[in-house]
Amino acid sequence: RKVASTKMNSDSSRSHSVLSIYLEQNAPDGDTMNSQLNLVDLAGSERADKTGATGDVLKQGALINLSLTVLSQVISGLSKNSQGGSAQVPYRGSKLTRLLQPSLGGNAKTGLSIHCSPHSNNLEETLSTLEFGKRAKLIRNAA
Repeated sequence: RKVASTKMNSDSSRSHSVLSIYLEQNAPDGDTMNSQLNLVDLAGSERADKTGATGDVLKQGALINLSLTVLSQVISGLSKNSQGGSAQVPYRGSKLTRLLQPSLGGNAKTGLSIHCSPHSNNLEETLSTLEFGKRAKLIRNAA
């Protein structure tokens, strides 16, 4: 996990972290069941003017925001499809969404924990995070 100091956070995460655990269960009758558990820690979205980021830290922030935007588009498409729509789901828009594709749609159970700042300076980010959680809650998978 990479961190850097910004005006908002002295240990600001500069990347997402994904831990994937693969399980295989062999039944006595010869059947095999495979499972995958993904634990994901997403770096938070950033506004360059608030963080004071420059150079590589600014570029990292832009890439974090891009991957979060694509993830939001995927969540939006899946939630529309769960309500009877037929939206295109852009899994290929980022490495993160491509990696998480089996967990986000299809035969999967997915949980989400969102964390928000209570400070009034972060109201816009908090509202955006809550809207993201609201859309994610609408997704219905086959599992």
